Amino acid sequence: MPDTLPAVSDLESSMLTIIQTFHQYSGQKSNLKKADLKELINNEMNNFIKIKENDTLDKLFADLDQNGDLEIDFKEFIALIAMVTSACNELFVPKV
Repeated sequence: MPDTLPAVSDLESSMLTIIQTFHQYSGQKSNLKKADLKELINNEMNNFIKIKENDTLDKLFADLDQNGDLEIDFKEFIALIAMVTSACNELFVPKV
């Protein structure tokens, strides 16, 4: 990522945070193993989703791993972000 960026919007800043967080947990391999995914979720998304049971982690991992390579790449990770964000949206929709 470039050292300096032009002024970014809140949404763009959030997108950059998602990218940086993925790479923080995936390291140089740029893919998340099952343990990496669990650590990321429990450290970075624990107010919205928690992974306590290995069965839950196994099911989530299998659902995300669309190409069956036993790793979660960035596109597969974004599916998780979209699912959790969509599910949490209802918490923030004003009741009329």
